[in-house]
Amino acid sequence: MRKILIASGLVLASVTAAQASAQPTMSNFSYDYAEARIGVSPLTYGAGFSTSIHPNAHVTGTIDTEFESDWDSSFGVGFHAPVNNWADITGELKARYAKNKSSLKSSSGQFGVEVNLGVRQWLGPQLEVGGTIGHLNIDEYEEVIGSVYGRFHATELFSVGVTGRFNELYGDQVMLSTRFKF
Repeated sequence: MRKILIASGLVLASVTAAQASAQPTMSNFSYDYAEARIGVSPLTYGAGFSTSIHPNAHVTGTIDTEFESDWDSSFGVGFHAPVNNWADITGELKARYAKNKSSLKSSSGQFGVEVNLGVRQWLGPQLEVGGTIGHLNIDEYEEVIGSVYGRFHATELFSVGVTGRFNELYGDQVMLSTRFKF
């Protein structure tokens, strides 16, 4: 309960700070996209989306599955703000709903919460890198999670990426993804 209150306070403080500025600051990246992805080892299939609700806030959701009566879904809000002309700092608070017999000790779906902070950085006009670190708590499953990624923006509306995920419900995993900006 204490972690939920702390996470809620951080999100409220960041939203309040974003709304308090007289001029909205635009981020360096698009947070309006739909995503299709495939995880490797174990093999999972998934989809995700993000859409802006404020110049410095977005709503996001994902779902992944092995198609073996399992799933890992999330829905939440996040903030994003530029650090400089080539980097953004991000944070998200998400509700997680999952059913995974290998990580969760239950055969039914379990609710939990995820909080994370991250950074996105341009290395060139078409190459983006980034990473996140966070905390995941679902029932008795409590882990520090993280990810690192690289994304190639082939056009303004389409990109491909590879992500390394650590300590997630499906374990350490490599994700291949495509994003379509809208």
